[in-house]
Amino acid sequence: MDAIDPIVDFLFETGILAKTPRSGFYFLGSGSQSVAEHITRTVFIGYVLASMEGNIDRARVLKMCLLHDLPEARTSDLNYVHQKYAKAEPEKAVNDLVKTLSFGQEMKALIEEFEERKTAESIVAKDADNLEWILSLKEQVDIGNSRAREWMEIGIKRLKTENAKKLAHKIRETDSNNWFFSQKDDPWWVNRYKT
Repeated sequence: MDAIDPIVDFLFETGILAKTPRSGFYFLGSGSQSVAEHITRTVFIGYVLASMEGNIDRARVLKMCLLHDLPEARTSDLNYVHQKYAKAEPEKAVNDLVKTLSFGQEMKALIEEFEERKTAESIVAKDADNLEWILSLKEQVDIGNSRAREWMEIGIKRLKTENAKKLAHKIRETDSNNWFFSQKDDPWWVNRYKT
């Protein structure tokens, strides 16, 4: 097989993440999200947190955020209840994937670093992962899911960095629709500047 073939296979495999649902929403009773959607916002949060922290390797944080749930293309997403009774083998999934790619060992090292949570970058990346869940839960709170508030409080307790905790407390008190209507006094909202 050409060296390019496994790269193309890998790119198709990453597409599965867009079709893989985050299973916690089943138990929450509302909302939905794919693993790819979760990863996308986690990367943005990782960028923000790494920028707030300042003295860490931002690129490594972003790479960990990008890759942290990659094994779920093969294992699916197992939420906390599922993990208590079913065993996924993400290490095996990573090993099977990376042995086919010339850059696979770098990916494996980043995923392992994320899972070990011994470096400042991995702690920030995990906080980004948890903050994404907290944001998703706050969106559900704001449309009336009372369960999501309790789940959000548990998520906040998982945070390690002070910056992530500050963001979480502000997320808790901010309406998730606020960004959209932040300039609601602008006449644009009434007439789109038409006379």
